[in-house]
Amino acid sequence: MKAVLIIVAAIVLLIIGYVTYGAWLAKQWGIDPKKKTPAVRMGDGVDYVAAKPAVLMGHHFSSIAGAGPINGPIQAAVFGWVPVFLWCVLGGIFFGGLHDFGSLFASIRHDGKSIGEVIRDSMGPKAHKLFLIFALLVLILVVASFVNVVAGTFASDNAGLTTGTVTGNETTAMVSMLFIVLAVLYGILTNRAGLKTLPATIMGIVLICGMLVLGLNVGLAAGRTFWIVFIGLYITVASLVPVWILLQPRDYLSSFLLYGMMLVALVGIVFSAFTGNTSFEIPAFAGWKVSLGTLFPTLFITVACGACSGFHSLVASGTTSKQLASEADAKPIGYGSMLVESALGVISLIAVGMVFTKYTAGDFGSPAVAFAAGIASMFSTDGSAVYGTVYALLTLAVSVFALTSLDTATRLSRFMFSELFLKEGEESYKDATGIRRVLCHPLVGTLAMVVIGCVLGGLKLSQIWGLFGAANQLLAGIALMAVCTWLGNVGKNNKMFYFPMAFMLLATLTSLFMTVWNKIQGFLAGDMAWGNWFQAIFAAAMFILAIILVITDLPILARKKVKQDA
Repeated sequence: MKAVLIIVAAIVLLIIGYVTYGAWLAKQWGIDPKKKTPAVRMGDGVDYVAAKPAVLMGHHFSSIAGAGPINGPIQAAVFGWVPVFLWCVLGGIFFGGLHDFGSLFASIRHDGKSIGEVIRDSMGPKAHKLFLIFALLVLILVVASFVNVVAGTFASDNAGLTTGTVTGNETTAMVSMLFIVLAVLYGILTNRAGLKTLPATIMGIVLICGMLVLGLNVGLAAGRTFWIVFIGLYITVASLVPVWILLQPRDYLSSFLLYGMMLVALVGIVFSAFTGNTSFEIPAFAGWKVSLGTLFPTLFITVACGACSGFHSLVASGTTSKQLASEADAKPIGYGSMLVESALGVISLIAVGMVFTKYTAGDFGSPAVAFAAGIASMFSTDGSAVYGTVYALLTLAVSVFALTSLDTATRLSRFMFSELFLKEGEESYKDATGIRRVLCHPLVGTLAMVVIGCVLGGLKLSQIWGLFGAANQLLAGIALMAVCTWLGNVGKNNKMFYFPMAFMLLATLTSLFMTVWNKIQGFLAGDMAWGNWFQAIFAAAMFILAIILVITDLPILARKKVKQDA
């Protein structure tokens, strides 16, 4: 029954936050449904494509969710359920929702361009270039983390098509491949053949159900290395083709599977409460220091996407702002999606609570596996047909989360890699000259980021995730700083950003410093593994870049603050 009370409390608080704080933010910033959005004014049929609200909601939510709201809260559960619950809910309302909504709004008012462009406008060209370098480092970690997760959920010891007893990984691989085909079909039918959204959606949902049945009986098996290479090729293509043919439809259709996963989890929580099938095993509070580290800053870094995520600012300002048909949709898509993700973070916390003893004993290979096992155990015991079916479907949903984020992250990498080498006033690689024309080419940027991300994706997830969490949250702090500065410059209320911005910067810079310091101590003790060198160099580079950006921005914020107070 404790699990039911936890999820009900979370949903009620998140709804109140959306209705009250979300509406207040929209009023303070001046959301105007009458203004034409970049998607309407600058539609090009490739990146700027106005989408229906439900379709864009599916894209945005699928892209920002990834594996973060599952991996993060589950790993942080060792601190106890109360700290994780409070950070997911309050962090989502006052930190993550503010960050996502603000980033989307700022991008809309900058012709759908990135947060880097917002920084150029408010902090100058030097800060703009520094931010792009920082963002690309974060995107490398995003690609590496999610390549690792997806390859892990696809990999099998068998080879080729399998029938009869199909493993969860083989089911996941088969259905995910069919999803790609379905997305292309949906995109063509709705964007070129004139099929309306409702009948196309019904057709899509029916085919999704058919694919799930097929995948549970016929699997696709290959090893981890094969899947890393395949994923690299797929995300390369996905980042280059027009959004309407793959990105939009795949994310939209995937969102139904993700919503379904959350619904199954909610049903499982209620069902287990009345049947006594499982018990919630996480203590309320386990102490200020646990095996994972100290509560500050570790909790706020580890939970990541369940409360606040810098990657969201890149999605909001990279793809979503280019597809928003009306500013009226900015609040439900920008702010609302974050709160749904916070709810998923709480669901993940409850899921691991059902198998917490086994999780802390190391019985599960990853948090995603613990999530699937926790929800499946709410319905039946391990080994039953019901348990196996629910487990396989949830593993598939986690993979879909990560793969959709990979699609978007690679596309964002392409945008930012080109933006890094463009001069002010140049719109695309066609305007550049010399070697910059080559470096700005969409294919060059895409291949560079994909190759680096896939190579690093071969590392252990533990070597990537801790660094990803700190880098991702630091990006959130910088994005909050960028939007705060811009709002102040245009005379709008920006005071709601001060505390979230300062807190995120402090927590993440502390975490990165601790990472570098611990790695230096390890090197002095003789631990020279290249994975540790990678962590140390990346952490130091991001720490230095962030400090420079903060030092650059503080005088601008201070001057504006004096002017506003006057």
